[in-house]
Amino acid sequence: MAQIICIANQKGGVGKTTTAVNLSAALAVSEQRTLLIDCDPQANATTGMGIDKTALEKSLYHGMIGIASADSLIVNSEIEMLKVIPSRIELIGFEVEMMEADGKERALKRLISEVESSFDFIILDCPPSLSLLTVNAMTAAKSLLIPLQCEFYALEGLGQLLQTIKRIKQSLNPTLSIAGILLTMFDKRTNLSHQVAQDAQKYFNSLVYTTKIPRNVKLGEAPSFGKPVIFYDPASVGAVSYIDLATEILNSA
Repeated sequence: MAQIICIANQKGGVGKTTTAVNLSAALAVSEQRTLLIDCDPQANATTGMGIDKTALEKSLYHGMIGIASADSLIVNSEIEMLKVIPSRIELIGFEVEMMEADGKERALKRLISEVESSFDFIILDCPPSLSLLTVNAMTAAKSLLIPLQCEFYALEGLGQLLQTIKRIKQSLNPTLSIAGILLTMFDKRTNLSHQVAQDAQKYFNSLVYTTKIPRNVKLGEAPSFGKPVIFYDPASVGAVSYIDLATEILNSA
């Protein structure tokens, strides 16, 4: 069965979507059958994979409200081993429409169960909030990858996220674990980046991935070309870092 990894942090701009897109691509080129699910109504992961949202007949929204099968939502990417379930702005309606529905927190889990056996890894990109969509992703996931930016206030919001994980484990997904904490936007030239890395290591010890994602112009440019960075500039430090992360995850599996 697939490893289902939810990439979550309620803070925006920490590298969630960058990590979802590039980790998925790195796993796929490592010959892992990978499915990227864009759980964010902003649909940045969909755009980052070069998928034309306007041309889609259906998106994750239709699967979440139960009017489309998971198979019918899967879109090919330019990487043979990487498939995508795309999102669009209509996904924002899921929270409103399903507010009173029984089992609303398990809608994504039900959808994934239809295709789980076809993949080695399923990567869930979450919105930057602790919303019903994020709760769905955490309920469906087997583990959680937390991107932590190497900037001031980085650790401040982590306590709230850890409390949410605790509540999810108690009520919806008792087997949910933290796969690891990924340091992003690391700048080895600044004392602040090193201080955040030291603090993360102090508080979370073995949960912190050895791989750090550096500040890298190519990582910022790649989405505008609709490509993961390993296809936009495979020699860039950003591309090499995500290959290293994929290797670290595969070696710990």
